[in-house]
Amino acid sequence: MAVKTKSVYFCSNCGYESPKFLGRCPSCGEWNTMQEEKVSAKSSKSKGRGGLVKSSKPIRISEIETLDEPRIPLPSKELNRVLGGGLVNGSLTLIGGEPGIGKSTLLLQNILSIRNRTILYVSGEESATQLKLRADRLGKVSDNTFILCETSLEGIFTQIENVNPDLVVIDSIQTIASADIESAAGSVSQVRECAASLLRYSKESGVPVILVGHINKDGAIAGPKVLEHIVDTVLQFEGDRQYLYRIIRAIKNRFGSTNEIGIYEMVEKGLKEVKNPSEMLLSENRDEEMSGITIGVTTEGARPFLVEIQALVSSAAYGTPQRSVTGFDQRRLNMLLAVLEKRARFRLAQKDVFLNVAGGLKIADPAMDLAVVAAIMSSNFDVSIPRTTAFIGEVGLSGEIRTVTRIDQRVAEAQKLGFTRVFVPKGNLKGVKSTFGIDIVEVGKVEECFRRLFE
Repeated sequence: MAVKTKSVYFCSNCGYESPKFLGRCPSCGEWNTMQEEKVSAKSSKSKGRGGLVKSSKPIRISEIETLDEPRIPLPSKELNRVLGGGLVNGSLTLIGGEPGIGKSTLLLQNILSIRNRTILYVSGEESATQLKLRADRLGKVSDNTFILCETSLEGIFTQIENVNPDLVVIDSIQTIASADIESAAGSVSQVRECAASLLRYSKESGVPVILVGHINKDGAIAGPKVLEHIVDTVLQFEGDRQYLYRIIRAIKNRFGSTNEIGIYEMVEKGLKEVKNPSEMLLSENRDEEMSGITIGVTTEGARPFLVEIQALVSSAAYGTPQRSVTGFDQRRLNMLLAVLEKRARFRLAQKDVFLNVAGGLKIADPAMDLAVVAAIMSSNFDVSIPRTTAFIGEVGLSGEIRTVTRIDQRVAEAQKLGFTRVFVPKGNLKGVKSTFGIDIVEVGKVEECFRRLFE
């Protein structure tokens, strides 16, 4: 007997289900997010799920016993830092990133280095031969790692019962499909139900599960937004494929902080940890002084590091001045140029301004404003700034240098790398007990900074 199917509309943003098309989702309020999918009438009626908690009896919060969550440390220290110390038993972790950025390589080289646990790596995109070739390229082979090339959710759970692993990796969640749902793999309903089933398995068995997720053209993880709500941790693996460096950051973490990042360098044998990102992001020819180059101190989460800012100011060749930016906010650059024009009386309206953040990094930290304006004026006057000078500070619309956060950590990072002079906002170090062996110049206005810099 043929299984009856019907059309159901799902919201791609929140997963709301509707029997008819709606222009606006009643749940999240987003427009034009309803997508039609074919589902079986049988599966739509039998959606009852067993509860994760055996007893549904409510108890007082004071009677709940709290225990320290045991963690599984991973071989990569950078990944451990982002996770908060390692994987928590029974946790569900989602790693998202662009195609070819290195998600599978990162996971494979980590699990192949774990010798004392049984690991099941489920691949829905690559064959076993491809994974073996990658493992050989990484130079790591482990007898405790089992490879399963499967896209059926029921088949995966069958092999999980046979192997009884201590860690499960699903690469990727968009390729897994359940036979109970009459829709293609990667659809809203399939991603939601497969993730929910893996969540139940993880919580009931205590086995941590890592999911690999694709991202869409907007940079968000593909599938319903409810996928990010289901999992315990969401990690974003990002970077420009034209550069060798990759950054992994936590967008959501129920077991740790979201203020940590990990930095890797893509080499021939996989991903190599970058222990000192400041040395990575600074050019090697620090002895050669050139105009238009300054060093700013930024932070990614709780981690400070130094970044090289490059600026080029020239006369507009075609009458209309250009504003070209790489790695910095275009609108913020326009604002800083307007401040220099209005408050500091520098004529830049008829000049081309090109700005670049070295290393392919994208900076959104306001504390880099002072380094940007210093680089622009250095190029405008064609006067070089000593490479042992660093800049920290946010520039306001009235030309004042505003205070920034984590100033003590930023100054300490500059001192550690051998810098002898640092410009900081006036009064920003008030109350900081640390003493620094570096010349600290406090400035309150943009004009004051230029007088102290070019005197």
